[in-house]
Amino acid sequence: MSSERVEGASGRSAADREPNPGPGAGSGGGPGEPAPGPANPGGEAQERTWVYAVVGGIASGKSTVAAALAGPGGVVLAADDLAHEALREPEVIARVRERFGDGVIGADAAPDRTALARVVFDDPGARKALEGWIHARVRERLRAGLENAVRDGAPRVVLDVPLLLENAEEHGLLDRIDLVVFVDAPLEQRERRATRNRGWEPGEVARREAAQMPLATKRQRADVVIDNPDPGERTADGSTDDALAARVQIVRVTLGDA
Repeated sequence: MSSERVEGASGRSAADREPNPGPGAGSGGGPGEPAPGPANPGGEAQERTWVYAVVGGIASGKSTVAAALAGPGGVVLAADDLAHEALREPEVIARVRERFGDGVIGADAAPDRTALARVVFDDPGARKALEGWIHARVRERLRAGLENAVRDGAPRVVLDVPLLLENAEEHGLLDRIDLVVFVDAPLEQRERRATRNRGWEPGEVARREAAQMPLATKRQRADVVIDNPDPGERTADGSTDDALAARVQIVRVTLGDA
C-alpha cells in the first residue's frame, strides 16, 4: 500500500483497491462484488458495511478521527479499550502480579497501567510477556465485534488499533479492511497532548514509539493520510470540528462511501 496527501486527506480511489468481500462473499454477486448486507424486515438488502482502520502516532487524535469516520450508527472498536478490559480479568491480574510484583497493582486491585508501562517499555522481555497475555484476548474481541457489527447491519466499522500493522499476521484483519487511515500530527503537538491529557512526562511519546513500527512506515503503508494538527476535539454538542469533518468526508468520497 502507499499513500498520498492532498489538502489534509488523500489516498487511492475505491477503484484502486480490492473490494472487501465481507461475510457471505460468494453467496451474492459475482467475483469482486461486495457482499450484500443483512436483509431488513421488508426483505430488501441493506447497504454494505464499510470497514475502516485508523493508525498513527500516539496522541495524534486517532480516537477522534475514528468516531468521525464511524458517524451515526457506526461502530468503533478500540483496541486500547479492549486491552483495559483484558487487564482486569482475574487470570491476567494474577500473571501481572506474579511477574512484576505488587508495585504495578493499583488501589483498585487491578494493574496500574502507568506503573506497568514504565516497566515494560524499558524491558523488551517484559513487554513481550505482557503482550502475550493481552493481545490474544484483544484480537478475539476485535474479530467478534466486527462480525457482530456486520451482522447487525452497521453502516461503518472503524478499527482503532494502534498495532494493526505490526501484528497483521496474528490478527488477520487487513483483508477485511476497506481503507487504512493514517492520522498525522506533529510530534511536538502530540507530546503536548499526552502531557496535558494523560499526565505523561515530556519525551514519553517518543520513548514509547521507539518500540513500535516507525511512523514513516505506517504512513507509507496506509491508504489515506488525514492531517490532524489542530486539537480536533468534540464540541460541546458532541460534533467534531468543521475542519476534521471535512477531511473525513474527503476520505469517504475517496472510497465511495458517501
